[in-house]
Amino acid sequence: MNKYVILIFLLLFIWSFYIEPNLIVIKKYKFNNPQKRRIVFISDLHIGKYDKSRLKRIVKKINELKPDLVLSGGDYIKGHNGKTTMQIEEQVKELAKINAPIISVLGNHDSWYDKYRVKKALESIGAVVLNNNNTKFEDLYIAGVEDTQTSIANIDAALENTECPRILLTHSPDIYYDIHQDVDLILAGHVHGGQVRVPFGGALICPSKFGTKFSKGDFKETQNRMIVSGGLGTSILTVRFNNLPEIVVIE
Repeated sequence: MNKYVILIFLLLFIWSFYIEPNLIVIKKYKFNNPQKRRIVFISDLHIGKYDKSRLKRIVKKINELKPDLVLSGGDYIKGHNGKTTMQIEEQVKELAKINAPIISVLGNHDSWYDKYRVKKALESIGAVVLNNNNTKFEDLYIAGVEDTQTSIANIDAALENTECPRILLTHSPDIYYDIHQDVDLILAGHVHGGQVRVPFGGALICPSKFGTKFSKGDFKETQNRMIVSGGLGTSILTVRFNNLPEIVVIE
């Protein structure tokens, strides 16, 4: 094999496994907001045992954005069995430094680890964790459903006694067509933008019943608008290519 081809593959490997997964991009979306709120949405942090510096960078970036509210799509935990993750009690020591209220749902990795433990740890720093229910922030209702892979997302229960303006938090975008009520915005994560995206071709594969359709971005195929975050972490392989970890800002 030509030495230049080997060099290119080596550089791509280094970039995809060691550089891009540790970068952060800010993705901004405009939304009608008469009160001029700034909402930050994060998802799929997947914090590993030795990811403290990455977690610190995420918290620093969030605070630099000066949000009024931070919403999270869950999956703080890395891996399936708790062996490769930073324990959630350690994670929340850094998350507690976020200078805004936090409202979150949980993801499939959080449930495989211990969703009650994750919920308790987040609540210990004042975060609100939604499980098919809702809360109110100023005049805005925030509803959140359970993860569809490890539980049942009860949309009716989540939206009960709410009215617009309201945001629905879901870990997975797979419930999009099941939401028949009017909501102002749906926020989802889970699919990581596919982690690896072919230039001009999009995601190769996503863990979704819709394949790569909702890999990341802004969608409006029903009466409701949905924003899917490309996420901040990785799953299975610690690789990202052409798909920078992102923090979503809605303003």
